Amino acid sequence: MTFKDNMYSDQGFQGSKLLTTMDNQQKRNLTFFTIGLIFMLSGIEYAVILPTIWRYLQILEAPPYFLGLGLSAFSLSALLTGPLFGIWSDRSKTTKYIILFSNIFEIAGNFMYFLGYSKWLLLCSRLVAGIGAGAGSSIFGFLTRSTLPEERAGIFAAVMACRQAGLLVGPAFNLFLRLCDFKLGPFAVNKYTSPGIFMCVLWLLLQFVVLATYWDIPPISSEEGVTVLELKQQEVKEEEVPLMGSDEEAGHTYSAVNSDQVETSTLSETAHEASNPFQNFSVSREFLREEVVVLLTAQFITLFNQTALETMVTPLTENYFNFGELGNSLMYSLCGVEVIVGFFFVRWLSSKVADRVVLAVGLVICCTACIWCLIFLCKPQGGYEWQLSAFIVGVFLQLLGLPFVAVSQVSLFSKVTAEKTQGLSQGVRRSVGGLATILGPLWAGGLTNNLYIMLGMMLALLVMITVMTVLSYDRLTEPRVVQCAQSSDSGG
Repeated sequence: MTFKDNMYSDQGFQGSKLLTTMDNQQKRNLTFFTIGLIFMLSGIEYAVILPTIWRYLQILEAPPYFLGLGLSAFSLSALLTGPLFGIWSDRSKTTKYIILFSNIFEIAGNFMYFLGYSKWLLLCSRLVAGIGAGAGSSIFGFLTRSTLPEERAGIFAAVMACRQAGLLVGPAFNLFLRLCDFKLGPFAVNKYTSPGIFMCVLWLLLQFVVLATYWDIPPISSEEGVTVLELKQQEVKEEEVPLMGSDEEAGHTYSAVNSDQVETSTLSETAHEASNPFQNFSVSREFLREEVVVLLTAQFITLFNQTALETMVTPLTENYFNFGELGNSLMYSLCGVEVIVGFFFVRWLSSKVADRVVLAVGLVICCTACIWCLIFLCKPQGGYEWQLSAFIVGVFLQLLGLPFVAVSQVSLFSKVTAEKTQGLSQGVRRSVGGLATILGPLWAGGLTNNLYIMLGMMLALLVMITVMTVLSYDRLTEPRVVQCAQSSDSGG
């Protein structure tokens, strides 16, 4: 082959590689869009079922404690199945079929909710639907493997904002669901059963979307490794062209053997790791490290405080400000807008500063909000306008700190834990969060008339995690990885 033919061949190779890269980028964007849709549906489901489940249970003659059981059942099954789905994705390195499988439980659970023959069937429906939510650990593991560290916080912020968007638009669907009053064969469709069949149809439609627009795109590290290898081989070819005679032949032979050996070694190691990502894996070494404990504690405290506040805010507005259904709906809508704006602000901020800085800022805001509530909400002073203003400021500060802490701790957690077992790690993280969403409402539910105790415990937890963050600040960063290729280049 002449030099000219070789040049045309290289140009053709580069053109083909460019088309492949563009195709992969398009698939990547569609896949991320589908993930956002999945999280939006989870937010919509929460928003359409929560307002009616209490009255639904009363019609089925359920005792009052069934409300807590029903709300906790979803979190409980998600807590238990999250690590299992994570291990599955780590071993298979795929998530598409895991999502399709888990959505079957969402479809079945919501259909059971629609049937609603008894309070026990309703309770089981939330347990079954919660199994489907456990696949979130696989999705976060996939996002970790498919993104660069510097863009990861922004991607996580966008995904979390999608769920908040679902919570925001969910009440809009209730406007027409509450008007339903007809028969679907032997089944009654009314304002209590309609959320179940509505979500069942949405999750069923999502199956077709996942089939059409979701790809298990290669991990970023794998793509980079292939690109680096191809570039090195191309550089070797280009360096060989001007050489002539016996020196050229000798140089070519040496280079070919060396690159083949490196490539074979790399591929064998990759294949071995892929076949068993849990080889040499230790739970204590992975999850009992200082930085991991800090981030898991931050996950628990954030969700514990958030769900506790969600539990106490409705009785608080009813007792102090006489808010009815319309007032609370308007308040939740405004809160949803603030949280979404907050997530996108953090998405922008995370590209400017380190994750640990975002985490520290969020914890300071949360502590300030809790102190404000202790001072101004436990024993309200002044007139109605002053009390309402103090309440609005307290809620605003609480919601302002939430995106900072939520996004930064998820992003940092993905960086300080092993990439090859990221599904399991994210499952453990989400299970810790699930435990918090169960305990938070239980803690706040019995203390709505004792705000000093409730808010005092929340502040104590926030101060504790703030101190832990300060003491471990140097460790809350992505580990430095020594590049073998760089070492060999410098040595050669």
